[in-house]
Amino acid sequence: MVDALRQSAAAALPQLVVFSEALTDMIRGADGGWIDRPGGGGWNAARVASRLGVRTAFAGAISADYFGNAISDGSLAAGLDPRFMQRVTRVPLLAMVTSIEPPTYQFIGNNSADLAFDPSLLPENWLAEAKIIQFGGISLARAPLADRLLAVAIQAADAGCCVALDPNFRAAACDAMYHKRVYAIAERSRFIKVSDDDLAGLFPQLDAGAAIAELQRIAPAAEILLTLGASGMQLFSAANRYECAAYTTRVIDTVGCGDAAMGSWIASQIRDPEGAPVVHLHRAAAAAAIAASQCGAYAPTVQELREFLDAQDVIGD
Repeated sequence: MVDALRQSAAAALPQLVVFSEALTDMIRGADGGWIDRPGGGGWNAARVASRLGVRTAFAGAISADYFGNAISDGSLAAGLDPRFMQRVTRVPLLAMVTSIEPPTYQFIGNNSADLAFDPSLLPENWLAEAKIIQFGGISLARAPLADRLLAVAIQAADAGCCVALDPNFRAAACDAMYHKRVYAIAERSRFIKVSDDDLAGLFPQLDAGAAIAELQRIAPAAEILLTLGASGMQLFSAANRYECAAYTTRVIDTVGCGDAAMGSWIASQIRDPEGAPVVHLHRAAAAAAIAASQCGAYAPTVQELREFLDAQDVIGD
């Protein structure tokens, strides 16, 4: 880690900064045992964007122990900027995953490492260099971290920086202010990714169509990517709607598919800012399909994404 910090000290600042939680998924196996894997929706999406050629940082705090080491190692392997990750001597944040299909979570982490993240310790001038900053996950439900991140989002939007949001709704983690924070960031966002489950959690009294309409009302400047699992994806802008069927693939594991879609979608905006919305949509769908064909929250490479799209008779390369 020290060597990585030295090497990055003079490196260009990231184009994408993802503010969220990095945690350890404790997954209950069929034999009743537990397997630990580093994860967190924002952290997964950051790794995807980095592997797709975008200078990316994950901004968050992790524990200084075995679990934190695994997250740190995974970050460095993906090429994330280490200057934005803070190590603290607190207990790790754990997600107890008692079921994969459907996913069932219980979060353990009172006074855990993620809550110690301090935005004032970020590198000087980071905001001036960032093209997009992303928020989401249970970090927006965990005070006092959540209110610090909301302040960063407001500061960034006021400075003219492009904001992205992936709520990654988890009912088990919500606090009383969660929805208000998400709505406040949404109204300042240029890009929002939601799943059908996110819509149900954010707007429980509305059906899917009415929920999208309400999100568009809250976030009139945003493009909204709606992921529907095996039913594909839809992309909504102020004037248009685009659809992309799910690519055919051998599904091994759906963990991290939504994160792969988000990371690829945002990376595509940065790498190809003049690209058509439908092109960005297909790149997101392709990344999700590649992730589904692998075990765990897989981050595809530029070459894998290009080869996958080249094999399809659709827009997207």
